[in-house]
Amino acid sequence: MTSDFIAVLANPSAGRGRHRGLLPGVLQALGAAGHPVRPLVAGSGLEAERACHDAVAEGAVAVVAVGGDGTVHRALQSVAGQPVGFGVVPAGTGNDFANAVGVPHDPLKAAEGISAALRDGRAHRFDLARTLDAHGERRWFCAVLAAGFDALVNERANRMRRPRGPRRYDLAIMLELARLRARGYTVSVDGTEYSFTSEIVAVGNCASYGGGMRILPDADPADGLLDVILAAPLGRIGIARLKPRLRQGTHVRDPRVTVLRGREVRIQAEGIVSYADGERLGPLPVEVSCAPGAVRLLR
Repeated sequence: MTSDFIAVLANPSAGRGRHRGLLPGVLQALGAAGHPVRPLVAGSGLEAERACHDAVAEGAVAVVAVGGDGTVHRALQSVAGQPVGFGVVPAGTGNDFANAVGVPHDPLKAAEGISAALRDGRAHRFDLARTLDAHGERRWFCAVLAAGFDALVNERANRMRRPRGPRRYDLAIMLELARLRARGYTVSVDGTEYSFTSEIVAVGNCASYGGGMRILPDADPADGLLDVILAAPLGRIGIARLKPRLRQGTHVRDPRVTVLRGREVRIQAEGIVSYADGERLGPLPVEVSCAPGAVRLLR
C-alpha cells in the first residue's frame, strides 16, 4: 500500500453542505504537493477517527480535515503528538481553530497553502489541550471546552429531534434559560483551588467557539497555557445580556467575570456533561492539560 500519501477527512454536511461542491478542487489543490491523495471513508465520528488512525499507521505524510471544528476534532485524535503533518480546510459553520491559527478563510486557498507547505517542508507548531475524565479516557481538543451553560445547551440540543437546523439550538437555549440555576464548582488551576457557584465555566486553547464567540479573547494557541473563564452568578437577564458581547470578547470586562491562566486545570461539578470543540466528552470531573506544540500545522 502506498505510503507518504495525503489522507483527507471530509465532512460533506459541514457548513450545512454549502461547500460540498468544492471537494474536487480541494483534492486537486492538495495533489499539487506531489503526493497521492486518499479520501477517507467514514459513516460516523468513531469511524472517522479510526480511518485517520489507520492512515497515520499506514504512513500518511499528512492528515487534512475538510470541515468545521468537529471534523478537526476527529482528525486531531490521530495526529496530536505525532510527527505527521496536519492541515485544515475550513468548511464548517464554526471554524474557530482555523481562524485562531491563521488558516485562510477560502477553502481552496487553504488547500493550496497545505500543498505548498508540504512541498517546502515547513510546518508551524501549535498547542493542543488534552483531557482526562473520571474513567481514564483521554481526548485531545483544539479550541474550547465548555463546562457550564453552553454545555447544558449542547446536551439538550443533542437530545432533541426537532426542530432541525439552527432553530433546535435556539430552542435549547430558551429551554435551558427557563431552568437556569447556578451550580457549585470546584476548579483547580495549577494546583490552586477555587470553589464558587456559576453558570459559565470554560477552558480555552483558542479564543472562540461556536463560530466566533470569543469566550476567552486573549487565549493564544502558541503560548503553552490554557485560559479559564469563571463568572459569578449572572441569572437569566445577566446571561442574556452577556451573550451579545461574546462576539467582541468585551464580556471579560464585566467585574463578575474572572479569567485565569495555567497549564493544568481540573473542573468538578454535578450534573454537567462537558463538550470540547462542540463534541460531547462526558460528565465532569475532567482534567485538562496544555500540550505545547503538539500539532504540526501545514498552512
